[in-house]
Amino acid sequence: MIQPDSLLAAVGKDAKAAALAHVDAAARAAAEIPDIPPDTPLRPIHRAGIIGAGTMGGGIAMSLANAGIPSILIDQSAEALERGLQRIRDNYAGSVKRGRLTQAVVDQRLALIRGATALESLSDVDLVIEAVFEDLALKQEIFRQLDRICKPGAILATNTSGLDVDQIAAVTTRPQDVVGAHFFSPAHVQKLLEVVRAAHTAPEVIATLMDLGRRLGKISVLSRIYPGFIGNALFRNYTREAHFLLEEGALPHEVDAALTRFGYAMGIFAVHDLAGNDVGYQTRKAQIATRPNDRRYNDIILHLCDLGRLGQKTGKGWYRYEKGDRTPHRDPEVEQFIIDYSAKLGIERRPISDDEILKRCLFGMINEGARLLEQGIALRASDIDIVYITGYGFPRQHGGPMYLADRLGLDKVYADIQRLHREQGGSYWEPSPLLARLAREGGRFADL
Repeated sequence: MIQPDSLLAAVGKDAKAAALAHVDAAARAAAEIPDIPPDTPLRPIHRAGIIGAGTMGGGIAMSLANAGIPSILIDQSAEALERGLQRIRDNYAGSVKRGRLTQAVVDQRLALIRGATALESLSDVDLVIEAVFEDLALKQEIFRQLDRICKPGAILATNTSGLDVDQIAAVTTRPQDVVGAHFFSPAHVQKLLEVVRAAHTAPEVIATLMDLGRRLGKISVLSRIYPGFIGNALFRNYTREAHFLLEEGALPHEVDAALTRFGYAMGIFAVHDLAGNDVGYQTRKAQIATRPNDRRYNDIILHLCDLGRLGQKTGKGWYRYEKGDRTPHRDPEVEQFIIDYSAKLGIERRPISDDEILKRCLFGMINEGARLLEQGIALRASDIDIVYITGYGFPRQHGGPMYLADRLGLDKVYADIQRLHREQGGSYWEPSPLLARLAREGGRFADL
């Protein structure tokens, strides 16, 4: 066991081997669903439809084509559809240029993707994956139409990253056929698929989606409905604390340096710049008027976007970027902006250690993971670990957040979360009752 005050300590050879063995076992265990027998008959998927020809929809179409599954890619305008198809062609051309695929293979895969602008084109597909932007009313309207158009027994999947799948299923007459299929972007590259089980989703639909992930070369992990499901639920805690640390005294390069020394390939602020700081900007802006005012919010990224610092695509975000170079460079301008922002909030800045950065970023995820286990959102702690290893870049040598917590000792982690709750106040650090019980009993997440 390592002590919590040495989170940056090097992982020993034996500990690393054990963590990697846990990751391999977690990937295998994720396929096992206690109430769905392995021999459950699967629904055939010979042809699929994807709604939305953006980056996500195009990536899903490529994933299906790479597995030999033909699809129809739908967008509402011919122009948007052509842009999406051209993006697919460009992606494949890049693979040919890098020597990863031959032109003959690319031609075969492109032939499996057909474009259309009418939902009626999906009348005979076995699976529809809706991949439009995160707007519940829009998704519900699409599913009303799919309910009318699609053949009986077709699986209707929504690629939402956190909306309530039950509310989407409720607008159809076939809720047993509705399921969440949360692909990660870019979908033809990322290896994680969160399969989201709604209240009425049929067992064979779950089994079919879990198997589809396998066919696509992905790891499928089952989740129940929860804001953000498994992955984004924990990620909220990670990003929130990273942003709060900026307000309290850290700078982006300091937070990122602690995270990369821990083993992440990139720190959170470099990741923001890569993805685009404006991801979710409009949704978050719209939520400000109605969100509860009894807690602290990490709005600093919204103000950064208002300054036009969207990340690598604009040459500046949390860092500065030279033209044609993705290397992040410290920027005095954004650092002064952060210092001024702290002053506007009335926060006196202070030095923040690597140890505090790691505990704030990681222990919030662990506490949220305990809540997911307690509520049955995730089937097992190792499912949370494999989601984070596969989809969020958690260092494999640490085995995942829940495995790390067991290794640190839940009594030590719980004590730190209690301390952070006293220091930070509010609901964010309220200790999970499950974590509290396991800490008292000397238990482990792995034993649940």
